[in-house]
Amino acid sequence: MGANLKEKVAIVTGASRGLGREYAKALAAAGAQVIAADIKDCTKTVEEITSAEHSAIGIELDVRDQESCQNMANTAVSHFGKIDILVNNAALYGSLGTGRFDTLDDKDWDDCMDVNVNGIWRCSKAVINSMRENKSGSIINISSLAALAGLPYALHYSTSKAAVIGMTRAMARELGKDWIRVNAVGPSAVLTEGTKEFFGEKLEKAAEVIASGQSLQRNLVPEDLTGTILYLASDDSKFVTGQTIMVDGGTVFL
Repeated sequence: MGANLKEKVAIVTGASRGLGREYAKALAAAGAQVIAADIKDCTKTVEEITSAEHSAIGIELDVRDQESCQNMANTAVSHFGKIDILVNNAALYGSLGTGRFDTLDDKDWDDCMDVNVNGIWRCSKAVINSMRENKSGSIINISSLAALAGLPYALHYSTSKAAVIGMTRAMARELGKDWIRVNAVGPSAVLTEGTKEFFGEKLEKAAEVIASGQSLQRNLVPEDLTGTILYLASDDSKFVTGQTIMVDGGTVFL
């Protein structure tokens, strides 16, 4: 039986392409009214959802700015009356410079933390009043296999995604009294635009190495993740909080 999100309102950040678009489409198909938010244009995401006769609106979001995050939350409430689900997907990845940890650019480090860590904090702050009023909610933070396995030459990215797990656990402790659940998902490298940008000409070799280290030896695709997102968004997981679910083909076991 699939997840039933009828009458639920879901925000997905970083929804203009890749995983964010797939999360938004899956949530809408399960019955949620979706706010697709991104610093980039979400028109295509919204069009794909509404052409399937599901409900969605797009909004510009800069997770580096608290006012922008609050505007996102206010728009969701004004259009749909409440916020039930927040998928904190927006992150810097493909555009980051890489290299030995002692050669990483200070700006890349600061930008990575500001988006990948502070952005989740800002978006969560923006939606929390609506969830508290309803005494329910599900916040889903996107971490990464890099947080546990370590990604060489990308210390900033690995560190930011490890921080997401710690933040998830602390928020779950705080928000349990309000019946708001906070969980994280940790995918391995997914063959999206961002991954292609990150690995560049080394993509094929990297994909082979990643798959060979998994119990299930093929590369992850966006559709592999949507079931976990739907589970955590729905009442099927109503007694699950503070957890990190690894969707990595069996690379690490928690």
